[in-house]
Amino acid sequence: MKNSNIWIFNHYATDMFKNHGGRHYYFAKYLMKSNNDVTIFCANTYHNNTQYIKTNKFGYKEEKCDDIPFVFVKTIKATGNGIGRIFNMLFFYRNLQKVSRKIVKGEKKPDYIIASSVHPLTMVAGIKIARKMKVPCICEIRDLWPEAIFSFGKLKENSFLGRCLTKGEYWIYKNADKLIFTKPGDTDYLKEKKWTKELGGKIDINKCYYINNGVDLEVFNKQKKEFKLKDDELEKNKFNVIYTGAIRPVNNVGNLLDAAKILKNNSDIQILIYGEGNQLNELKERVIDEKILNVKLMGKVDKSNIPYILSMASVNILNYSQSLYNWSRGNSSNKLFEYMASGKPIISTVKMGYDFIDKYDLGISIKNNTANELANSILKIKSMSKLEYDKYCNNALKAAEEFDFKKLTKKLIECIED
Repeated sequence: MKNSNIWIFNHYATDMFKNHGGRHYYFAKYLMKSNNDVTIFCANTYHNNTQYIKTNKFGYKEEKCDDIPFVFVKTIKATGNGIGRIFNMLFFYRNLQKVSRKIVKGEKKPDYIIASSVHPLTMVAGIKIARKMKVPCICEIRDLWPEAIFSFGKLKENSFLGRCLTKGEYWIYKNADKLIFTKPGDTDYLKEKKWTKELGGKIDINKCYYINNGVDLEVFNKQKKEFKLKDDELEKNKFNVIYTGAIRPVNNVGNLLDAAKILKNNSDIQILIYGEGNQLNELKERVIDEKILNVKLMGKVDKSNIPYILSMASVNILNYSQSLYNWSRGNSSNKLFEYMASGKPIISTVKMGYDFIDKYDLGISIKNNTANELANSILKIKSMSKLEYDKYCNNALKAAEEFDFKKLTKKLIECIED
């Protein structure tokens, strides 16, 4: 596929512009290397941040990041998950349609539109814009809304609003020309709902594609060499158990502190936690009050430092809550693929469906999410022979190649060409 004009709609790609990376940034990078034009449309606001990008009198701004064109669509600032965020979504949905019409007047229309969640209104806008321009719309579902909301207990599925959201979800799946899911078992959801044609619904399962998240190995390996972090804790001659990511209920990071208490007599093991979130202060208080000396809360670090940090691990931890999310359909967490690229063993505190840890033999998936089992898994990795340990390391590097964005973009091109 060459010389196509592709528009990507992602409300939250503003962070990709800021960070020079992310799913659609990398897709755009490799699509453009295949001689295609790509433009990413996103909000002019940052997620959970009061910063924003000033727009022109027509409600948008065009700017390039590493030669990738971005269009920032005006919406309102919002932090948290309250009514402000809902209005932020609604304004983006409305203004995206206005801005797309304005841009087409001065430039050629797209050949394809890729409309990506998280929230479904971006996909609704994508379908509507594509219809008016008479081009195909591929809808990309990175999280199953509203199921994720139901899982968190924020809304009941059989409530009036819950039923309305589910009905809207079905409309999106039915009207999209193609569907891309990011977890291997997401199409199981369509079958559970009996939405597929063979089960009496209107969705053709053959229009569904699976393209997970991944890692740009070219960038990862470059950052690992060029953005080394001066960190006394990392450089101690200890067995480093590392977690990176958000510190919030769904990640159940408190479980790591419980495991650390069990391991307190193993003076050569330390647990390093990188990240921030709404439970960080609670964990800081626990470390002090419970005198958990083998845990260090390292705070937020620049994204470019993550490859080096992970490469200094003895084992990397995927830490999740078993109950706050449906893990039966697999995992699309960005850090899973960064962990693979680091070439170190992985411990997952949740045994998932379509388990990558088992499939690629990367480490240990814990069946019962307890601190005891986590502590025992850490000790098991630590006590392995060099041959066993190196096997996990080599398997991780090989698995990362399967999820390199160069390879994932080829899958995206197959979907577009189809």
